[in-house]
Amino acid sequence: MPLSSIGDTQIDVDAALRRLGDRVHHTPLLHSRLLDREVGARLWLKAENFQRAGSFKARGAFNAALVGVEAGDPRGLLAISSGNHGQAVALAAAELGLPAVVVMSEGSSPVKIAAIRGYRAEVVTQGVTMSNREQIATELAAARGLRVVHPHDDPHVISGQATVGCELAAQLGSLGIEAPLVLVPLGGGGLLSGTVIALKRLLPRARVVGVEPAASNDGALSLASGSRVTLSEAPRTVADGAATMRLGAICWEIIKAEVEEIVTVSDRQIGAASWWLWTRCKLVVEPTGALGVAAALAAVGSLASLRDSDPSTYPSEIVCVVSGGNCLPSQISDLVGSSLEEPEEV
Repeated sequence: MPLSSIGDTQIDVDAALRRLGDRVHHTPLLHSRLLDREVGARLWLKAENFQRAGSFKARGAFNAALVGVEAGDPRGLLAISSGNHGQAVALAAAELGLPAVVVMSEGSSPVKIAAIRGYRAEVVTQGVTMSNREQIATELAAARGLRVVHPHDDPHVISGQATVGCELAAQLGSLGIEAPLVLVPLGGGGLLSGTVIALKRLLPRARVVGVEPAASNDGALSLASGSRVTLSEAPRTVADGAATMRLGAICWEIIKAEVEEIVTVSDRQIGAASWWLWTRCKLVVEPTGALGVAAALAAVGSLASLRDSDPSTYPSEIVCVVSGGNCLPSQISDLVGSSLEEPEEV
């Protein structure tokens, strides 16, 4: 795959594929006939919840960390994270013999904090909010001589995340699927921008759509307005991994050029998707990882108009990238309720 240039920024996916090697898992593409029936199409799950450190973030974190090591940079790593990126950076640092510090907002997921500490990284939360965490991280990195690995707005991170799309293209190709609808969770934009770069080149008939929580709709607002939108306050949503206030600058340039649609789903719709994934598919998936399935089940955005106006145009193959599985069972039980009855129609 050739280099992709965004202004002066180059996204080198081939180098990421070579660099990652056996550092990350090749995750499965799963299928559920029950979900097929509910969605009205053949639905596939790209299960990044089976990735190392429990999410797709391991791809970008390892790629960025290895770029520094190859360049002879001896500094430790610092991550800004809601949890999954921090785990991935902590794992990469541990394997490469580097110290790591992770800056997280107060009140972040306790299971994610525990996992980061399990990789022997330091976690800094005191006084940290969504609004000031980047400033705190920058100051801390300068004071301690650490290299910041941004969770999404970094060409090496985006290149690593693009390997999700490369794997997916190969898996779909082996099944003879050429024109799927691919639903990708959207927070800061690293996964969506990397995935769309890979699929536009390897599976050009695929249609890639971003999915974000309705309470954190900066991506949808940005695409609608044509300029990057910053939310006025930190969003409150069960999908903590997508609770961002704005897209990364590099990610936005890619998304603006390559992505046709970004849709939103409510926390209630995320709960319904989580119910299906946990109780029927037997998959441990965090709420953020369920965003794509929520969009498919609820038929939001253009899916609704296609289904209602001309069912013959409804996509026959839908892929949901399941971005991660780092959560406590109590989070899911609180979200979907303790009953195993069918979820309410959404």
